[in-house]
Amino acid sequence: MKQRHHTPEQVIRKLAEGDKLLNEGKDLAEVCRHLEIAESTWHRWKAQYGGMKANDAKRLKELENENGRLKRIVADLTLDVDMLKEVAKGNF
Repeated sequence: MKQRHHTPEQVIRKLAEGDKLLNEGKDLAEVCRHLEIAESTWHRWKAQYGGMKANDAKRLKELENENGRLKRIVADLTLDVDMLKEVAKGNF
């Protein structure tokens, strides 16, 4: 099976559709077949995105990207400080 990468908005849309089908009385296996995902994917998505709206997921993704950028900046600055300390000691 071809591996697909879904955007958070697509995941939330599929979860909403799946919840609707489950409320209509279909079992989880049927819902997953209809959505073309594995049951394990359903459970993982439900744990990660359950109760979110599409704009919440978009904001979460933006925050995760910003957090990664800030972590890289901190790592670079820490490296710069360590290099300056070594140069100041004269151990180069």
